[in-house]
Amino acid sequence: MAGAEEYVPEGASIDELGAAVGKCHGCDLYKDATQAIFGEGPANAAVMVVGEVPGDQEDKQGHPFVGPAGRLLDRALDEAGIDRKKVYLTNAVKHFKFKPAERGKRRIHQKPGRTEVVACRPWLLAELDAVRPKLVVLLGAVAAQSLLGTSFRVTKERGKVVELPERSIRAVTTVHPSSVLRSDDREAAYQDLVSDLKAAASVIG
Repeated sequence: MAGAEEYVPEGASIDELGAAVGKCHGCDLYKDATQAIFGEGPANAAVMVVGEVPGDQEDKQGHPFVGPAGRLLDRALDEAGIDRKKVYLTNAVKHFKFKPAERGKRRIHQKPGRTEVVACRPWLLAELDAVRPKLVVLLGAVAAQSLLGTSFRVTKERGKVVELPERSIRAVTTVHPSSVLRSDDREAAYQDLVSDLKAAASVIG
């Protein structure tokens, strides 16, 4: 797998990166996905939120975090005191990964593999360099391990402030909102997510 590096324009702005990502064939996910889903938000956002991979609704609508998990994230950010309109939202992997349901037309979300995460990492690094946020919030293991290494464990480090390797940017990790939706105790899981986001909010003041 060649990876995305050859498709990422060096020193590009967010708009230039967004225009280029649709031509990326750095991994095989582009073959089945409807489109590449790039990040959205202010080009000078103080906070960058990084999810794992676009879902079914994101793939169809062409925007990040527009499905059920995105709506829950919006509510949690608001409750934590983080202005959603001032946040840059993106994913570690830019194409939807899925398998067809055995019956019907439903597409079942799949977690991206390590090779796909590594292949797409140049896009995420380029977004970091273009936006230069004060803080990065990493949602879930895929996002966290993309920037903090495979040994990083969200379950042990969630809510704590760490620094991204090779970049003087602070980060806070937490679970992905989709895991809250799957939780047996959804309210408790939601409150834990809000607590982590409040910890993130305290970093930027």
